Amino acid sequence: MGLRTFLLMIALAILASPQARAVEEEQEQAARWASIQQSVFGARKVEDGSAWLSLEAPLRALDAALVPISIESKKTAGLKGLYLIIDENPAPLAGHFSFGPEADPSLLKLRVRVDAYTYIHAVAETTDGHLYAVERFVKAAGGCSAPAGADEQQALADLGHIKLRVTDGFSPHTALKAQLMIRHPNFNGMQMNQVTRLYTPARFIKSIDVSFDDTAVLHVDSDISMSTDPVLDFGFVPPHKGVLKVVVRDTSEATFTQSIGVPAAG
Repeated sequence: MGLRTFLLMIALAILASPQARAVEEEQEQAARWASIQQSVFGARKVEDGSAWLSLEAPLRALDAALVPISIESKKTAGLKGLYLIIDENPAPLAGHFSFGPEADPSLLKLRVRVDAYTYIHAVAETTDGHLYAVERFVKAAGGCSAPAGADEQQALADLGHIKLRVTDGFSPHTALKAQLMIRHPNFNGMQMNQVTRLYTPARFIKSIDVSFDDTAVLHVDSDISMSTDPVLDFGFVPPHKGVLKVVVRDTSEATFTQSIGVPAAG
């Protein structure tokens, strides 16, 4: 073998190796998603959901512990709920959102932690049992172990403070947007106290219930991927004036509530 041929072979090997790694990564990601589907949905088929949903997330997150997610439902009739899955997180199922009779499921916004470069999947579930998924790749790392603030004691002192507001003007039978803000550190057991060097015990929000005059709007089953001090934007359709109420429960069985009139007094 001549020197020129040898050098050419080395050059081709160098050029081919990134492509080979990319193919290998794609195969690993596909296998990971298939495993998650089996774990969450069993044998149920997950179909392409581009006609049902759009998922917005930054390609490269500014803060891996506060990654903004927006899920738009293009079809709302027959939409039972949504799953948010962060493939490479330690607990991939970040949230399950179930819509009640007074819900407007057209838009959900929230913030999550992302532990490694990953695909994020939003999966729509319809009342007839079908599942439709869309995906978005996000470059972020370390969000699950990032400290939940500079002062743990202060975070716990403010625990459970809720702000709830309606961002649109009231009109009966018209979809309104609301925003829920919760003071909660959402300790997931992976954060290290920078003073003691010990891991902070897990304590995070496990469920959120929103209702309008005692009729269900939204139920959320959450896990360790929700960000510190969660902010959740959602929609609802009030048939008349009434009271919007939220009940939040965490893994320590603490319950926090807040209610507001719709429309607001004054």
